[in-house]
Amino acid sequence: MTEILARRCFRDGATADAIEALHTELDGLWDDASFVPAMDQMAFTTAVIEAASNVVQHGVALAGRELQLGVELTVSASVLEARISEIDAVSHTQLPPAGLPVDDMESGRGLSLIRALVTTVTVERQGDTNVWVLSRVQAPPES
Repeated sequence: MTEILARRCFRDGATADAIEALHTELDGLWDDASFVPAMDQMAFTTAVIEAASNVVQHGVALAGRELQLGVELTVSASVLEARISEIDAVSHTQLPPAGLPVDDMESGRGLSLIRALVTTVTVERQGDTNVWVLSRVQAPPES
């Protein structure tokens, strides 16, 4: 098991205000994990905000429910991980294939950006929640 050196958790309604609050959580994470290289911080932050924004913009709540955004951020010595949850959401766990779609250049751009910034992207269904898992292997320290 890899030792967690820093962790932040967040949950709120899936709104634009939640994205602003998530920025604050990420700032706090980097305060706690200042040893993470700036390039890794920037790439991971961009991917997390893009994925969370996709939840806010495209997530669909189950009938009679309110869509919630949950984010768990962890930092270990070698891996940055984000678990971004669409809570009380309609199921969608199929990621489109890598690359930009030919028929609609706007659709899929965010996912392409996320894939370019992290090492792995997966989506899984857990109960009434779609969980995006983003991980980025950190660059080795410079000698």
